[in-house]
Amino acid sequence: MGFHTNNKIIKEHLLTGGFGLEKESLRVNLEGYLSHVEHPFLGNPYIDRDFCENQVEMITDACDSCDKAYREMEIIHKQTVKSLYTLETGREILWPFSNPPFVKGESDIPVATFEGEQKAKEVYRQYLATKYGKKKMLFSGIHVNYSFDNVLLEQEYQYHSNLSFQEFKNQLYLELAQKIVYYIWMIVYLTAASPILDDSYEKDMTASIYHDLGSARCSEIGYWNDFVPILQYDSVEAYVDSIQKYVDDGMLQAASELYYPVRLKPKGINNNENLRQNGINHIELRVFDLNPFSPIGIIKEDLRFVNLFIIYLMSLEKINLTENMQKQAISNEKAAARYDDSKIFIDDTNIKDKTLSILNDMENYFDDETSKATIRYQKTNSITDM
Repeated sequence: MGFHTNNKIIKEHLLTGGFGLEKESLRVNLEGYLSHVEHPFLGNPYIDRDFCENQVEMITDACDSCDKAYREMEIIHKQTVKSLYTLETGREILWPFSNPPFVKGESDIPVATFEGEQKAKEVYRQYLATKYGKKKMLFSGIHVNYSFDNVLLEQEYQYHSNLSFQEFKNQLYLELAQKIVYYIWMIVYLTAASPILDDSYEKDMTASIYHDLGSARCSEIGYWNDFVPILQYDSVEAYVDSIQKYVDDGMLQAASELYYPVRLKPKGINNNENLRQNGINHIELRVFDLNPFSPIGIIKEDLRFVNLFIIYLMSLEKINLTENMQKQAISNEKAAARYDDSKIFIDDTNIKDKTLSILNDMENYFDDETSKATIRYQKTNSITDM
């Protein structure tokens, strides 16, 4: 289901849409040790906690361009950093890496506490700590939420009058999700930024593990379920049912425990019931490492590239992800998280050559110089030269 780019209005709105960012970061003291001070931002809807009390999650609104989302994150981030640096309990900073700092032990990782109606969130986190171990929860990154511009959707919908508008949106995002899953290895390869992992994370790991990972959190030692989920993309109902089956079988406690690189999400409360009833509102990409060369953990060039990547994928032929293809896609993502790209192969092709081929195709697809420059940036700055 590609867009009709001969339609002037559709073409004008291809690179607009809804953009939201969620950034996880660990709070540390000035010596670099994990903070044991309670979350100091209670009641602030833009600064929450993730798994542990010392893991801040900064959340933007849904903005109508990636640049505006970037700017809003800059503002939230600046407020967070300023507040932490002036805490009466002692100055703190945000750890700039996806991989955690030196960890003294499990007691160094206080599970986030909640009161009243939110107490279930704490109970859920305790369950995760028991099942996966606290240390794995310390990996931090950025989630990018994206939705197509409504003007674009309404224009494209006229070519699909056999569907209701929500059915059309659902089908569009279901097809996009399959393409992103299939190609997510390339985003991991281009944005991996965590090659050093302190040996306090896992004492019995061999040295080769530490030195051959570009992104620990996206690698085989990262945050994954203990099985490879197989999802159904024929409809929203099939998608929800395929997740719910793992819950019913006791493999997951809730849909939120599905640790997958791409999520389809409804508007409002993120649960299976809302998704089934109201359909897909946006898509979430969850594979971005914190970039320590950016004050807010992600650079504009990468965020703009995600926008172009999604539009480019929409121009490609439909992909129907079989069970084997889904397993291979996850395997490819884990492989792309390694550091030495001379040893990484996707479909029997070296990952660097494969990526350059796709980037060249993308550069030919877009006809404006701004988009071409964003793609050339990836060629020049994001592909390792081993």
